[in-house]
Amino acid sequence: MLTIPGASHNLSYMKNIAPIILMGQVLDETALPALLKPMDISTIASVVRRDWKNVYFGAVPYLDAMRAMGSVEDNFGMDSGKSVVLYFLGNAQTWRGPIAKAVKKELNARIKG
Repeated sequence: MLTIPGASHNLSYMKNIAPIILMGQVLDETALPALLKPMDISTIASVVRRDWKNVYFGAVPYLDAMRAMGSVEDNFGMDSGKSVVLYFLGNAQTWRGPIAKAVKKELNARIKG
């Protein structure tokens, strides 16, 4: 049985799935895309900061820029929002795990969409 300190519910049904705690919610990997979809870019950047403990130095300026953006259509200084997100993704290759995978997939979808 899996228990989380402070949680009042039993998570034994998740015995074969590693739990993911995102923004105070315990999730499985299938719930991540639905949770990320309505978030703006600045909120996604906050999720990245919480999950990626030692952010690669090359990703830091782009992650900081993303914290000031609402969508990939926004500009940051002279840079387009799409380019900021693309440069972040290019520098986020060392960030791994289920949250990283879901965030990268969502950001790529927004660039293409």
